[in-house]
Amino acid sequence: MYVPQSFQFRDNKEMIDFMKQYSFATIITTGDNIPLATHLPFFIHEEAGKLVLRAHFAAVNPQTKYIEANTSLVIFSEPHAYISPTHYDKRESVPTWDYMSVHAYGKARVLEDDASKARILEQMITFYEPDYLAQWQELSEKYKTGMMRGIVAFELEVTDLQGQKKLSQNKTGAERERIVRQLEKSGNTVERDLANHIKAL
Repeated sequence: MYVPQSFQFRDNKEMIDFMKQYSFATIITTGDNIPLATHLPFFIHEEAGKLVLRAHFAAVNPQTKYIEANTSLVIFSEPHAYISPTHYDKRESVPTWDYMSVHAYGKARVLEDDASKARILEQMITFYEPDYLAQWQELSEKYKTGMMRGIVAFELEVTDLQGQKKLSQNKTGAERERIVRQLEKSGNTVERDLANHIKAL
């Protein structure tokens, strides 16, 4: 990812926090010279100094055949918004797009055994809907085992992490204030979310 210096995240921690906040991501892997992409919710975990992403595919997804042999790219993105040049002091200005995105690279490892699959599913439940965990644990083993046969669980150790937060840092404070006011009035929650990130600069 090309990242101008003014649009860099502060550090890896800020990028990881962003990934956890916007954890529905796109994993891209090349198979037979063709890019394959799947949109998945991820569980982001730090352990022993390593950053590990965990998720699962549907078992019939052809991308599963390539994730161990090839490096995958996982793109975490959101929020974003069109930025009108009407907010700028100079009339000779052009529109742009503000956005935030993190790219994580690594090779995945498929987890074959039911115990590992169950662990990942429980981690996902605990992260996304902890109140559902009790109901999950009460489901029959037959049902859970059958369901787990239909997925391919994996974990990906991140070997490279890149991020960009383009939040009008190259504009004046007054210009950013006008941008924030416009975004805060939007009926789009993604644009209002972006306004909060710009204000936090």
